[in-house]
Amino acid sequence: MSKLVTYLDAIRIAQHEEMERDSSVIVMGEDIRLNMYGSTGGLFETFGGDRVLDTPMSENGFVGCGVGAAMTGLRPIVDMGMASFLFCAVDQLVSQASKNRYMFGGQRNIPVTYRAALFYNRGGAAHHADRPYPMFMGIPGLKVIVPASPADAKGLLKTAIREDDPVMCFEDSACWPFREEIPEGDHLVPFGKGRIRREGSDVTIVAIAGAVWPAMAAADELAKEGISAEIVDPRTLVPLDRDMILNSVAKTGRLLVADPAARTCGAAAEISAIVAEEAFDALKNPIVRITAPDIPIPFSKVLESPLYPNKGRILAGVRRIIA
Repeated sequence: MSKLVTYLDAIRIAQHEEMERDSSVIVMGEDIRLNMYGSTGGLFETFGGDRVLDTPMSENGFVGCGVGAAMTGLRPIVDMGMASFLFCAVDQLVSQASKNRYMFGGQRNIPVTYRAALFYNRGGAAHHADRPYPMFMGIPGLKVIVPASPADAKGLLKTAIREDDPVMCFEDSACWPFREEIPEGDHLVPFGKGRIRREGSDVTIVAIAGAVWPAMAAADELAKEGISAEIVDPRTLVPLDRDMILNSVAKTGRLLVADPAARTCGAAAEISAIVAEEAFDALKNPIVRITAPDIPIPFSKVLESPLYPNKGRILAGVRRIIA
């Protein structure tokens, strides 16, 4: 059985199913009873105030609360709202969530999931438009997931909630309107397993989070020109499906990485480095990265929108390495 749902509906369904399945699963965060973004609707009405907790506006406080709750046997889902708010809680994430299992000699698991919306390209300005997942890729002990479709949003989040390690779930608002048939019931997507969104033979496009969809549109246009593009969606960045990426590049001989995050020390840089180190002989041309620039995000949408990977930028990048 399957059901046609939006990305946000898939997130809500995943949480509802896991809370129904396991009484140790709780949800906490700012304004979650108000269902501000549409992903927590009905949870309070169904599970009550003991398991759906509206918190004060203190990210450092409720992020740390999630760590403590996890160490005492609960499985908290901590709703951060916008991903930019993670910076307010970096000490708890980096010094506690990521390290406590190791620091306590494995005596405690840390089964906490942090949900954060990537709210860029919406005129949110610099304080609300960050895409910080590359920063957390470099913190040992954290797992990082970037679902791009409703089915993956549901399946990856359910897997995250059952993980015994802290998971950072970055939900790209560019994907929110998409609808897709998703399996009903216990649909799980394993970590570390990417997805070939489109088979191809001339160029590999590794597309991260919301960049998947302009990459797919670019591949349609390239096909009209006789260029066959393979679209790889990593789905999880930690762990990363290195084999899928390397095998694809071995087949096509060319790599473009499309990533909405900033360029320097980003996910695109890490993927490019892996391919350069482990598949250099397969490359026919230099690797191309299509990313956002290393600048604060402007408030004006006219200035902001061209900053991210889009169909035109991806097409130009592919044509550069095909020539």
